[in-house]
This record gives sequence, C-alpha cells and structure tokens, in this order.
Amino acid sequence: EPEENSWEDFDEVHGQENAKTALVTAISGGHNILLIGAPGTGKTMLAKRIPGILPILDREEAVELTKIYGIAGLLREDMPLVLQSPFRAPHHSIPAAAMAGGGKDPIPGEITLSHNGVLFLDELPEFDKNTLEMLRQPMEEGQIHIARLGHSYAFPADMIVVGAMNPCKCGYYPDISRCRCTQGQIQSYLSRISEPLLDRMDICVEMDRSPGEDKKCRGKASAEIRRQVQGAREIQTRRYRDEKITRNSQLTGRLLKKYCRLGKAEQRCFEDLREQLGLSTRGAERMLRVARTRADLEQSGEIQEVHLLQASLYKSVNRKYWGMEAAYER
Repeated sequence: EPEENSWEDFDEVHGQENAKTALVTAISGGHNILLIGAPGTGKTMLAKRIPGILPILDREEAVELTKIYGIAGLLREDMPLVLQSPFRAPHHSIPAAAMAGGGKDPIPGEITLSHNGVLFLDELPEFDKNTLEMLRQPMEEGQIHIARLGHSYAFPADMIVVGAMNPCKCGYYPDISRCRCTQGQIQSYLSRISEPLLDRMDICVEMDRSPGEDKKCRGKASAEIRRQVQGAREIQTRRYRDEKITRNSQLTGRLLKKYCRLGKAEQRCFEDLREQLGLSTRGAERMLRVARTRADLEQSGEIQEVHLLQASLYKSVNRKYWGMEAAYER
C-alpha cells in the first residue's frame, strides 16, 4: 500500500470537472463507473488519484481485509494490518484464474483483493471476454463463487469497478475528422463490453476532448474531496444502521422504496427520464440509487429533481455510444 503522502493529488488535474464529479459520486455511494474518451483526455490520470479519496476503513472492514491479504500471502511485515481501502489495477493481459482466484488451496484473486475498495480496469475492451463476464456476479452480489475439485468457495468481493476505455480502436470516435475506424470496427470494439456488463455500470461519463489548460485554475485537493466522500458515507452509515447494507449502491426492492421516496414532482420527473432513456426496471433503479448519492453529497434529506437529472446524464452517455435501449432489457 502506498503511503498517504505518495498519492497523486486531484488538485493537479485541470479541467475534467464532470468526470471528477462522477468519480466522487461513484466512490461516495459505492457505484460502478465507466470513463470513456479519447487517448490523452486523462482517464488513467484521474483513476490514479482515486486512492487519495477513498474513505477510511472501519475496524471490521480492516480486520476482514487483513484476513484476505493474509490468505493471499500479501501482508507486509512492517504493516501486519491492512488500514487503507485497496486500489487494484490488474493489466488487461491478466488470466481469468488470477482475476477470480482459486488454485488447489483456493486463494483470493484480484476481484477479492479489491473488496471494500476499487478494482480499476484500464483499457476495458482489451480484457479477455471471459474475464470481463466473470465480473457480472460479484458486481451484482458482492461475492464471487469458485468451484474447485468438487468443492465450492465463496469469497467476498464487494468492490467498486472503475473502467476506462477509448470509444474505438484508434480512440477518436465520434470525432470524424480524426477517427480512422469504419462504423463496423467501432461497433465491434464497443460490443466487447456486453450489454449485461454495461448495465451494471451505474455511472458512464464522457471525458472532455479538450481538458482545461488554465494552470491557475486548480481543482479541489484530494484531502478536501476525501472529507466530502467520508461525509456522504457517514450519512449512509447512519441511515442504514438498522439494515444489512451500508451504501446506496446496495439498495434493492423494499429498501429502495423506503429510502428513495419521491415527491409528486420528482416522481413525474423520474418517469419522464425513464421513458426518454428507455430504461428497464433495473436501469431505472440504478439511476435512482445514484440520485440518492447526489442528494447525500449535497446533504439533502430528500431526492430532488436536480439529483435525478444529474443521475440521468450518467445513463444517457451509454445510449450515445452503444445506441441501444436494449442494453437495459437483458
């Protein structure tokens, strides 16, 4: 684990305010996020700064992670207790077995090593298709099941998936003046991300093609953002103290109705947005969970129309690139 002062700081990133806001929302509520944009727009640069804004682990989370890292043989002698939320960034050439875990005496893979933290997948479409599909179950259930030699094991895997990708092989679509790909090549590249996997990305954000260059205009420092994230997490911890969940991303069914009640105007807004984006029930629920996090970040007890509109923007980007409402119907 890096020392805290070795983390790269968000205040060094100029521009890309939409992507920064989306990342803060994702980390605050535990939502999966996909960053899409041309090479050089700062996708990896932003992701590298995530460790500096991850919330502090509570005692129970630290003990659980220490056990996981102990089984994996990754504990350091000088730090026998894992105190920081993990940030794992496996290369896209990683074999499926190393991602999932396993072996004769099963040990955790990257998915479990990201538990209570972040799994960053750079160049997402370059990962093996089977490796990507393996993510679907843990993204939905918070654990991964491994079958070995007639035995079945369940490892914890409650992580935030942060994906980053170019919109095509050359990287410049939809900038027609620079993109060298045919329509068929673009669709083939985008289709490497399956509809069910795309559906599990609560937030999809497009990177600005010409990031701000004003060196005087520094962004918020990571320490300030982390306090904001921690504040939103504390609101959720208090709200769900009598439930079996801790974050907005875990809201389903009865709990979603209980904690995401909408007023009449907000309900109308929600229905309109759902219709405009062609969202299925699951897609609409994911949008509502993100709206709950936006409300928490603004310390609003109720979800307001502005929070729904913010959450809907993170769903509309999917439609722009993949151009299919059917992505939500699987």
